[in-house]
Amino acid sequence: CTGAKLTVQIINEMKRRQSQFGMVTMCIGGGMGAAGIFENLG
Repeated sequence: CTGAKLTVQIINEMKRRQSQFGMVTMCIGGGMGAAGIFENLG
């Protein structure tokens, strides 16, 4: 999965569950990774 796809999925799931926060993690390869924390302001 790409980072963009995972980001859209977490935002849609946060809306569906009416969650305030969501987190997504991504494996980049070569031992690297990234994470993002999102807040629902709506």
